[in-house]
Amino acid sequence: MTPPHEPSAPTQPTTPLTHANTAAREALHSRRAFLFKLSLYLNGVVGAVLAVPLVGYVLGPAFKKTSSYNSWVSLGPISDFPEGQTRLADFRNPVTTVSDGETGKVACWVRRIEGEKFQVFAINCAHLGCPVRWFEQSRLFLCPCHGGAYYEDGSRASGPPERGLFEYQYKIVGSQLMIEAGAMPTLANEACAKKPRPLVNIESQQPAAPTQQANDAERSSAWPA
Repeated sequence: MTPPHEPSAPTQPTTPLTHANTAAREALHSRRAFLFKLSLYLNGVVGAVLAVPLVGYVLGPAFKKTSSYNSWVSLGPISDFPEGQTRLADFRNPVTTVSDGETGKVACWVRRIEGEKFQVFAINCAHLGCPVRWFEQSRLFLCPCHGGAYYEDGSRASGPPERGLFEYQYKIVGSQLMIEAGAMPTLANEACAKKPRPLVNIESQQPAAPTQQANDAERSSAWPA
């Protein structure tokens, strides 16, 4: 006997669910792709920002203009420097930028000999670069680091330095004292080439030794006549 045919369960529609799952996967993929691209973009921006100072540091000297490197700067009117005196002055290094702040200032010693005749010394000792000081009483430049001494004309007096103070080239423009700045004076451009002189030893004044005649007179006066 043939069993009666049983009706099969109704088939659920799959098309709408398939489309929904596909749309969800596509949306998730698009979101991941967007976030991935965004992260790449942000990493690129951060890397570029961090690389700018490094690239500027490495390639900056190659693009530095010679006009700035060898430019002339003013130390002020020549009336600021009395004749026969040595005074401290400073100027803005032309190769620095605004971000360098106070470190962009360079000090120097200005000696006015007479009239428009000057000497402008780099403040750095010719030994290891320590800043030297001018002492008016002794008329000497003295280095506090290793005891180097220089005469008022910049020539070496004593101590470790083997040469005199480095000098800047200068010129008078109108009433302004100008120096060629942008480069530290070295042996390759301009240095005080005067021959070193020994320090003058100041001997203490002592009473003169008695002469032989005075000694004989003193001995003869000691004996009774």
